[in-house]
Amino acid sequence: MSDDSISVVVVDDDFRVAGVHVGFVEAVPGFRVVGTAHTAADARTLAAALRPDLVLMDVYLPDEDGLEVVRTLLADPAPPAVLMISAANDLGTVRRAVQLGALHYLVKPFGFAELAERLTAFRRAQDDLARFPAVATQQDVDRIFDLLRPATAAQADAIRRLAPTLQAVFDAVSGSAASISATDVAAAVGVSRTTAQRALTQLEQSGVLRLELRYGTTGRPEHRYAVKRV
Repeated sequence: MSDDSISVVVVDDDFRVAGVHVGFVEAVPGFRVVGTAHTAADARTLAAALRPDLVLMDVYLPDEDGLEVVRTLLADPAPPAVLMISAANDLGTVRRAVQLGALHYLVKPFGFAELAERLTAFRRAQDDLARFPAVATQQDVDRIFDLLRPATAAQADAIRRLAPTLQAVFDAVSGSAASISATDVAAAVGVSRTTAQRALTQLEQSGVLRLELRYGTTGRPEHRYAVKRV
C-alpha cells in the first residue's frame, strides 16, 4: 500500500447501492474508496489502473458474471483481495467464489456493521502480514487466518464505534419519541444537514431505519426517519 489506508474499488451494477456501499466503506477508519464501477469492463479497467488493495465485487453485472472478473483479478501477479457483495445466495455461486479465492462473501442486503466487521478483520490481517516472518510456523499461519474471521459478539461494541457519526445519528433517531427529519437530526448531533441526510440514507438503506413521507398541503413530502422494528 502506498500509504497507511487501504484502497478500495466498489463494483455494483446499481448506482444507488454502490453509493451506499461507498459510504459504508469510508465510514470505517483506515479505508478509502478510490473508484466505483458498474460493469465488468469498468471493474477490470479500474483495477488495472488504480491497483486497489481490496475490491468489493458484485456478481450480477450487466455485461458479464462478476465471478469471471474475480478470476481475472486474482490471476494477476499482484492481485487485490476480493470481498463478494451480492444478492446471489445459491450454493454454486458461493462455492465458485470460495474456489476462486474470495476473502469473504456478504449476501445483500447487509448492514454497515456486517461490512465493518469484515473490513476490520481484513485490516488486522494486513497489519499482521506486514510483520510476518520470512519463515512462518503453523502458529503464524493460523494467526493470520484467525484474524480474517469477522468480529465475534464480544467485539460488537468496538465495531459500533467505527463510525461515530452514524452511531450518533442512529442514537438521535432512536431517542426520538416520533419520526425525525434530517434537520432535527443535524441539530441534535451537531453536524450539517447534508451530513445528517447522508448518514440517514445509509442507515435506511442498510435496513436499520425506515423512511416515512409526510405530505403537506404543497410542495414535496418531508422525509422523516424512525427505527425499523423487527
